[in-house]
Amino acid sequence: MDQAVDSSLECSIDVPDEWLQFKDENVVAELPQGSTDIEIIAHGTSHWCGWTRTSQIRTRQSDGSNLSFFLKLSQTDAGRAMAAQEFVCMSLLHAAIPSLVPKPITHGTFAANPNIHFFLSEFIEMTDDDVPDPSFMEAIADLHNKAISPNGKFGFSVPSFQRTVPQYTEWSESWEEFFSNSLKHVFELEEKAHGQDEELQNLERVILQKVVPRLLRPLETSGNTIRPRLIHGDIWDGNVSTKVADDSPVLFDGSCIYAHHEAELGPLRPARHKMGRAYIKAYFRHFPVSSPEEDQDDRNALYCLRWEMNTSAFGNIRLREISKELMKALIAKYPEGYEGWAEENGVEPVERNFAKI
Repeated sequence: MDQAVDSSLECSIDVPDEWLQFKDENVVAELPQGSTDIEIIAHGTSHWCGWTRTSQIRTRQSDGSNLSFFLKLSQTDAGRAMAAQEFVCMSLLHAAIPSLVPKPITHGTFAANPNIHFFLSEFIEMTDDDVPDPSFMEAIADLHNKAISPNGKFGFSVPSFQRTVPQYTEWSESWEEFFSNSLKHVFELEEKAHGQDEELQNLERVILQKVVPRLLRPLETSGNTIRPRLIHGDIWDGNVSTKVADDSPVLFDGSCIYAHHEAELGPLRPARHKMGRAYIKAYFRHFPVSSPEEDQDDRNALYCLRWEMNTSAFGNIRLREISKELMKALIAKYPEGYEGWAEENGVEPVERNFAKI
């Protein structure tokens, strides 16, 4: 793994105050021609540890109107990668569902300080605590219908992050292969963050050997297929809000990959979140459950496991114990793995001998 990306596991010192309101020429150059009365003020907070700080750029336009922009600042090489990833993700999301996603403008590096990097987008005033109602999931289903992998593979074109945790993005023909490597990658990062735990290591081994093949291989065998579709990758109430202007939903902080579309629903499972199972149910009114349909809830649990362990790697160690209980439940339900499913359903088992990272 690239050292610059690997370093993003640790919280950094905040971008210094002196740069938060700095009118850097590389940022100003990206504003509409003729922008005047440029003012930059701190605005909002970020869930991204100490890596990013956010501002509002206020301007007056040549026609006399006022126009604002959103500026996110980060630092170090890992911060540069996160800014670049956010621009790619938000550009793809905006192209597919423009009414839901602020329009990205650019990303770059300060002329005055090569260690400060930025992401610039349209500014949308959001409510403080509101999340959209479950009808919002129709737009997410629309995203998944429209945005198909350009090469037919699972993965992503640039390094991607969930908050500050680097994601596995290598292209793969198989969702089972991609997800196995992604989950193993997350397990390794979580262990690096919090240290070894023998019980957890044993659970992780069985999840990868038994549960992942059992729940994911049937999606791509026995006449079933899935297409890699663009997912936001981190939909929870911290990345969704409503617009002050009209109470319509707004989605931000994309952590995109081309994936099995149901993976989008993993973060909606935890009971602690404002957006829960009602949103999953609403989604399936607009996008059908993948076959085998009876596995959907347990696939959701598996996808939630990846999200929970990512969050633990980000710093919330209490998610380690929650993840253990989730793993124990899945292992208890599927002790015979994929081979047991094939025998029970009278199908010839399909061997998959890909190497995990």
